[in-house]
Amino acid sequence: MKLAEALQERADLNRKIAQLRERLENNAVVQEGEQTAEDPAQLLRELDAAVARLEELMARINRTNTQTCDGARSITDLIARKDALRLQTEAYRDVIASASQIARRAMRTEIKILSAVDVRALQSRADELSRELREVDNRIQQLNWQTELL
Repeated sequence: MKLAEALQERADLNRKIAQLRERLENNAVVQEGEQTAEDPAQLLRELDAAVARLEELMARINRTNTQTCDGARSITDLIARKDALRLQTEAYRDVIASASQIARRAMRTEIKILSAVDVRALQSRADELSRELREVDNRIQQLNWQTELL
C-alpha cells in the first residue's frame, strides 16, 4: 500500500469514527418500552474496530514519514516546513489585508489613517512564501504516491 492510500484511508476512518460517535449518541438512550434505531453494542464494536485500525495506520504512517527522506529532509520535516509556511503565509496575508484598508476622509480635518507597513514588500514576500508552500506540498504529495507504507 502506498503512503498516499494510507492517508486516504486514515481520513476515511476519521470520518467514520465521527459518524459512529454521532450514531452512538443518538442511540444511547431510549424511552421505556421502545427500542433504539440501531444496536449500540454493534456500533461500539464498529467504533472499536475503526479506532484500532486508525491507530495501526497512524503508527505506520508516522514511521514511514520519519524514515522516508527527500535528500536530507524526512517527510516529517517537510510536513513541519509546510505547516510553518502555511502559518507564516496566513499571517502575512492578514497583515496585508489590514494594512490595505486605509480609511477614506470626507474632509481634510478628519484623522488620516496610514499604513504602517510596506504593503508591496509584504505582498511580494507573501507570494514567495505561497510559492514555497506549493512546492513543498507538491513534493510531499509526490513522495506520498511513490513511497510504500512501512
